[in-house]
Amino acid sequence: MSTLTATAPNAMGQPAKKPFYKVLYVQVLAAIVLGGLLGWLFPDIATNDWIKAMGDGFIKLIKMVIAPIIFLTVVSGISHIQDAKKVGRVGIKALVYFEVVSTFALIIGLVIGNLFQVGHGIGAKADASAVATFVKQAHDQKSVDFVLNIIPDSVVGAFAKGDILQVLLFSILFGFALMAMGENGKGVRRLVDDCAHAVFGVINIIMKAAPVGAFGAMAFTIGKYGPTALGNLIGLIALFYLTAALFVFVVLGLIARIVGFNIFRYLAYIKDELLIVLGTSSSESALPQLMNKLERLGCSKSVVGLVVPTGYSFNLDGTNIYMTLATLFIAQAMGVELSLGQQLTILVVAMLTSKGASGVTGAGFITLAATLTVVNPALVPGMAIVFSIDKFMSECRALTNISGNGVAAIVVSWWEGELDRKKLDQAMRRRYEELPTAAIEATAD
Repeated sequence: MSTLTATAPNAMGQPAKKPFYKVLYVQVLAAIVLGGLLGWLFPDIATNDWIKAMGDGFIKLIKMVIAPIIFLTVVSGISHIQDAKKVGRVGIKALVYFEVVSTFALIIGLVIGNLFQVGHGIGAKADASAVATFVKQAHDQKSVDFVLNIIPDSVVGAFAKGDILQVLLFSILFGFALMAMGENGKGVRRLVDDCAHAVFGVINIIMKAAPVGAFGAMAFTIGKYGPTALGNLIGLIALFYLTAALFVFVVLGLIARIVGFNIFRYLAYIKDELLIVLGTSSSESALPQLMNKLERLGCSKSVVGLVVPTGYSFNLDGTNIYMTLATLFIAQAMGVELSLGQQLTILVVAMLTSKGASGVTGAGFITLAATLTVVNPALVPGMAIVFSIDKFMSECRALTNISGNGVAAIVVSWWEGELDRKKLDQAMRRRYEELPTAAIEATAD
């Protein structure tokens, strides 16, 4: 019998056979399964600090390079643009796309939540003290504070905190300044490009540890909460996953069809990133590699550098679905009837509160608290009902968010007329795991 293999590039830049057990997504998938088994069969071992550190350590390694990657890719993308108007045009198109698609996500969550009222009959008791911290953070987070927080106190501070929006702001300003220098900035542009290649090399090294991180994160999660921790709330979790799948395959699928690619092939192309997100429950853990893959898929470098980082704050489709579903669930569980006006208020409020969620610990829960406070303050204590299962829904939020941001970059590149169809078709047809940029460019010529 022949050994199951995947394909990888050989020294000539052409596809070569690669044993399946050396393929990253296979390793990550195996690690997730083994981690789940360890957490289920040996919870005491799985909740050990060292097991937890495997997942936490991998996420920290990734977050370590997110700020430099965003800075280098955005600066490089803008500085190579001859027309400054293009940056503003791309930004406007991205924001328009974000708002339209986010609205669809919110409406789908609202419709499904009304059709399948899984909150009725739950009978769970709300403990306000369990969510007091999140409520306080939501109350303290005002719109004006969010806007002012985009401006860092210092450039070094922005990089030290890893605040994506602050780093993005400085990167855009630096990119424009470098673009204005013209030929005088050629040396700095070359240095930025070289540094970007070096940092992506660091990413490739870090990704070798992805199976270890996924194993530790999944083992600790199952070990701490247990496979039966879902309890009576399994209905909400199942409904959330189904709604997110509906959004990805129908809404994003329709968008993909309009642009000219298949949503299933796209998801297969980013399977490594999706499995890493599944194992770590963090969409940020796959951000640098996603940006690299989108460029190799045929997206404009400047578009990817602007759209993807911005999308992590303005295009949180999974978080939007979660907020509408969770709000209706809590209202149903507490026996509170929401009028049509209040439900429409959810759409408006959630659209605003979700924008400041990126990079905040417990972001989904904080934005949920802010939404409930405006819609009906009586619902805020009910957050404790979904508190125990929030961890099990965070994976789906992250998967939906990263899928949506990737599609956004492809759409805006297509809208700008800068989507390389040859690269897109080549990459979508590939069955092997990785293909160097040079090899894709060679096959696209």
